[in-house]
This record gives sequence, C-alpha cells and structure tokens, in this order.
Amino acid sequence: METIVILFIVVGLPVTLGIGYAAYERHLKFKERAFQAMSSETAEKAAQYAAQTERLEARVRVLERIVTDKGIDVADEIEKLRDAPLN
Repeated sequence: METIVILFIVVGLPVTLGIGYAAYERHLKFKERAFQAMSSETAEKAAQYAAQTERLEARVRVLERIVTDKGIDVADEIEKLRDAPLN
C-alpha cells in the first residue's frame, strides 16, 4: 500500500499538476486573445464616433454662423446645406 501512495506522489501528482497548469495557460492565452479583439473593436468604434462628432461639430458651426450673421438669407443658406455632401 505504501508503494502505491509513494508512486502516486512521485508520478501521479506531478502529472496531474502539469496537466492542470497547461490547461490554465491555455485559458489565459484565450482570455488575452479575447481582450485584444475587444480592445481593437473598441478603438475602431472610438474612431468612428470621433469622426461623427467632428462632422456634427462642423454642422453646428455652420448653423451658428447662419443664426448669428444677420445679413444672410437663412432660407438660401439652408438650401445650400441640403445640397452639400455630408463627407
């Protein structure tokens, strides 16, 4: 009986721990890849939001100019904006 216990301690325990460690490493690599994918997706969305915000700010500046410039015919300016491309 002692031989079986010693054999388990000498052979079985290190093999079991080695398999468990390998599984844990695979789990960590998977989590790292998932984090990198999520990070790149988040960066892409942030760039899209920044571009959209920039376009909206440009439009607001035009509208502010239309409202504050009293000598401009507002209807003509609005029509020009409708015809202009959105980028």
